[in-house]
Amino acid sequence: MAYALATERLHDGAERSAGRSSWKSLRRAAGRNLRAHAFLFGALVCFALFTWYPMIREIIMSFQRVHRGQTTWVGLGNYRQITADPEFWQAWRNTLEFTALALVFGFAAPFAVAIVVNEFRHARGYLRILVYLPVMLPPVAGILLFKYFMDPGFGLFNQALHFLHLPRSQWLASKSSSMPSLVVVSTWSNMGTATLVYLAALQGIPGDLYEAAELDGCSVLQRIRHVTVPQTRLILSLMAMLQIVATMQMFTEAFVLTGGGPEGSTTTVVYLLYNYAFSYNKFNTAAALGVIMLLVLAIFSAIYVVLERRGSED
Repeated sequence: MAYALATERLHDGAERSAGRSSWKSLRRAAGRNLRAHAFLFGALVCFALFTWYPMIREIIMSFQRVHRGQTTWVGLGNYRQITADPEFWQAWRNTLEFTALALVFGFAAPFAVAIVVNEFRHARGYLRILVYLPVMLPPVAGILLFKYFMDPGFGLFNQALHFLHLPRSQWLASKSSSMPSLVVVSTWSNMGTATLVYLAALQGIPGDLYEAAELDGCSVLQRIRHVTVPQTRLILSLMAMLQIVATMQMFTEAFVLTGGGPEGSTTTVVYLLYNYAFSYNKFNTAAALGVIMLLVLAIFSAIYVVLERRGSED
């Protein structure tokens, strides 16, 4: 009988101890989850205030018009007004031209630089810093430096052309050369980040693949075509999509270098949006233009996601 009572007491004590232990574990887990949800709630508040609310506010403003302090709903009136403006279509042509040129040069140049840097074994760290230096410069400072270089009279680029006995260029003052000049400046300013991303992807390629390609007698270009590009296809397609989205929103280069000129040849959609808001004082029309760009980029992103999903399934 005494043995049974002792056993029962031990069993009850073990249960109470296990209950206290499980309760402490539950409290610790609840505390961790509470802190995690607190951090998540702070991030959601920041997104709501600085991303979602301005976006929703812009959409609402695009259907309104303010006259003498009175706000009225005009439906699609702002959209009809902006699409009837010849500057709207010119801005889209300029934007698409800049995006196409930037995709040809600004997309290929960082990948080529990454391949060259990846071939170095000892100075790779210093070359990474050298490539990334333009990104660390204030954007306006770097753009003003190029503006000085591209001066038609005493600019460094024209001085170099004169030294090589080549004809001088008007660079930013000519309709034919102003957009390519903006592409050069944009590529130089932004290629550092893309180069480091490509370099990280290249370092993830197994060396055995290159050794097998060399044994098969592949040249350097053939190794790039049959090994490097297929192994980095995912990151290449992602960077291409991100670059298209970024270049279609180009503003700083056109604003600082050309002011949208000459003759509107470098007025992009975002620059036109800026003019409507701060030069013409038509904030609701500017909001409509912003919504149009949002829809265009959203459609493009959706198409990219669908094509990329189909490609991964195949």
